[in-house]
Amino acid sequence: MTIGLVRPVTMAAILLAFTYSLALAGPTAQINIPSTDAKAFKEVAINISNYYRLSSAPDAGDNIYNVGVVTGLLPWEQLRLEVGSDYTTAGTGSRADAHPFSFNAKLATAENAFVSGFPALAVGIYNLGTYDKPEIRDGLSTRQNISYIIAAKSLPAVGRLMFGGYYGSERALATPGNPRHNNSGILASWDRTITELSDKLWFGVEYMSGNNANGEMSFAGSWAFSKQVTLLAGMVIFNPFYHLSPADNGAIPGGKPAITTQLTINLP
Repeated sequence: MTIGLVRPVTMAAILLAFTYSLALAGPTAQINIPSTDAKAFKEVAINISNYYRLSSAPDAGDNIYNVGVVTGLLPWEQLRLEVGSDYTTAGTGSRADAHPFSFNAKLATAENAFVSGFPALAVGIYNLGTYDKPEIRDGLSTRQNISYIIAAKSLPAVGRLMFGGYYGSERALATPGNPRHNNSGILASWDRTITELSDKLWFGVEYMSGNNANGEMSFAGSWAFSKQVTLLAGMVIFNPFYHLSPADNGAIPGGKPAITTQLTINLP
C-alpha cells in the first residue's frame, strides 16, 4: 500500500468501526426509536437491552449491550417530561467503549390532551454522548445529539401510527460511504396491543431512515408479565435500503441484522 493511501484507508477503518458502536437505547421507545410515550411524575424505568448479531462475518459489527434509566419530572398527566441516562458497550475494549455514557430528554403530550382528536406529540433529544474531539481527527464522536419531533394517532382496530423526523450531528453520524448529509431522516412506526389474544401482548414495526449507524427497520413483540416487568424480543435490520459505495468496503452502516431482547422494569 502506498503512503498516500494509508491515511484515507485508516480513517475509513476508524469510521467503519465506530458505526458499529451505536447507541441503541435512550428515551421511552417503540423498539429502538423514540415514541410519544413518556414516564409520569416520579415513575422510574430500568431497561436492559441486548443486540446479538446473526452473523459472525468480520463486517457483522459488534454485539451491543445497554442499561438505561428514565424518570418522569412533571406532575401533570397530559404534559410529561422525562430524562434518562444510558450505559452502552460492545464489551470489546474499543475506544468507543471508553465513553459509554449518554443522556436523553423528552417532552410529550398525550392524545386528545388539549383538543379532542389531536394526536400525541413529543419533542426530544437523545444519544447525547460525552466524547467529541475533532482536533484529534480520530473519526470518533459519541455526541450524536439526535433531536426529533414525532406525532402519533391511535385508530380503532388498526393500532397506533407514528411519524416524525430527526436531525443529529453530522460528524458523529458520518460513515465511510456517507461522510456528510446522512444525519437526518424520518421516524415511522405502527404498534398495537393484540387484545384479541391478550392485553399483555404487544407488537410493533418501526423504521428510521438516514443511512447512518442508527438507520434500521425493526419488528418486535413484547409480553407484560406484570405492570412492573415487560420483555420485548425482535429483529433489527440495519439500513435495509442502503446502496453500498466503494468507500463502504462491502459493509452496511450499523452492521448485519441483529436479534434484540429488552427487559423493562418499572419501579413501584
